[in-house]
Amino acid sequence: MSSTATASNNFIRTIIEEDLKAGNNDGKVVTRFPPEPNGYLHIGHAKSICLNFGLADEFGGECNLRFDDTNPSKEDQEFVDAIKEDVQWLGFTWAGEVKYASSYFGQFYAWAQHLINAGKAYVCDLSPEEASEYRGWATQPGKNSPYRDRSAEENLDLLERMKNGEFDEGTRVLRAKVDMASPNMNLRDPILYRIRKEHHHQTGNDWCIYPSYDFAHGQEDAIEGVTHSICTLEFQDHRPLYEWFLENLPVPSQPKQYEFGRLNINYTVTSKRKLKQLVDEEVVSGWNDPRMPTVSGMRRRGYSADALRNFCNGLAVAKTDGTVDIAQLEFEVRNDLNDNAARAMCVLDPIKVVITNMPEDKVEVLSMANHPNKEEMGSRDVPFTREIYIDRADFSEDTTLGRKKFKRLVFEDYVRLRGAYVIRADEAIKDEAGNIIEIRASLVEGTLGVNPPPEMKPRGVIHWVSASHGKPLEVRVYDRLFTHEAPDKGDENFLDHVNSESLSTITGCWIEPAAAACAPETRFQFEREGYFVSDRYDHSADTPVFNKTIGLRDGNK
Repeated sequence: MSSTATASNNFIRTIIEEDLKAGNNDGKVVTRFPPEPNGYLHIGHAKSICLNFGLADEFGGECNLRFDDTNPSKEDQEFVDAIKEDVQWLGFTWAGEVKYASSYFGQFYAWAQHLINAGKAYVCDLSPEEASEYRGWATQPGKNSPYRDRSAEENLDLLERMKNGEFDEGTRVLRAKVDMASPNMNLRDPILYRIRKEHHHQTGNDWCIYPSYDFAHGQEDAIEGVTHSICTLEFQDHRPLYEWFLENLPVPSQPKQYEFGRLNINYTVTSKRKLKQLVDEEVVSGWNDPRMPTVSGMRRRGYSADALRNFCNGLAVAKTDGTVDIAQLEFEVRNDLNDNAARAMCVLDPIKVVITNMPEDKVEVLSMANHPNKEEMGSRDVPFTREIYIDRADFSEDTTLGRKKFKRLVFEDYVRLRGAYVIRADEAIKDEAGNIIEIRASLVEGTLGVNPPPEMKPRGVIHWVSASHGKPLEVRVYDRLFTHEAPDKGDENFLDHVNSESLSTITGCWIEPAAAACAPETRFQFEREGYFVSDRYDHSADTPVFNKTIGLRDGNK
């Protein structure tokens, strides 16, 4: 597994190195990856996973997988399961058991009582609208809630009754007593608990009040002994509150929060809310649609875990946000597939070729290497028969086409079939409308792996599939989901930039039998067509389905 970004472009690595030299944290490094289970992981999460797990691995530490499941209205067990699967698929193993914020709900409640007894928290009856008005603006200080000076006894009683379900949602919250005049809006008496009478995927109906993320975050880190709590940049303004809780609660450790710039990619959205909208409005088929920037979507499209890790580990870990060109990701995907994808032949737009000087019942089994540069990848058997399919674009009736301009099959000229013989086109069979429906050709004997005489020199090499032994398949070709470089910037609706041609399905294609029989998630380079993967869910030997991952060269597809 490749390491995280080099020291020169990863300031967090430098911090850890300095902490270890100074003997801080007893020489331990404990990180965590803390997703909220309200959607599938996307490429931005992949960067965070590689960073947190990678640093822990590099320095002999541990990384926890922890679900910040404090909002049951948006969370689901489906997301929990998908996140665990994605982390494992990316090649990482978390320390110990999976952890949940909900496992600490009892401790959070006790700490809320501690703050009340210390005069640093109170139950507030302001409506959401009133609370917003009291909070003020960025340029105007807020004002204290009229309920801020309730006694500890009254607050403890009200909190207990909130927990017991006596009050309706939205009628009361527990707030920290910090500073309503602070220029940092996060310190203006933030909410610690709110009433949510909803079923929780881990705790069931045990609770009807739930802690806010800000209240849970630092305390989870402290309970777990996290030494370096790594967040994206939007949490920078929350750090003073993170530290306030740690200073005012009897927590078992003192973690430190560090923020780095989140990953943005052009022609992509990574807002979980917008990704959910794409799913809910059926713009895509689901969270794992191959056009989605989710880990499961990219996996289904044929991206490998190695390619994603190489991409993420090559990015700078900086203190500013930035946008990465999607071509950088595509380069890593293509580079990985070029090295590791087996070769196969698939004809996407077939036209039949009948080799007239070959017996009808003859089947010659040819051996072809699975990779031109890797003997260790072995070979496969490819049946060669009298009737084959070639791509329609690989034939022309125009005998005036020069060899440099058209390196394919032309009447009364020669072409080599990949891994097989040289053939010559002799005749075209047409339907009543004048469309070519079949090509008659002749095979040049003795040309299997041997160059023909100069007068029979082939124009080029084309791929093919046996018509009698090949298998029909469905091919799904994907383009970028958005036509705009920055689809979610500006005042326009990001859905206005959805590419209506981001998916095209091709049927009537033919593939060699060995490739058709592969397991789901097998990656291939289809000769001269691009890189493809057998679909994770829909592919079988009886009904082959392949997704196009990426083209052979740089481009949109």
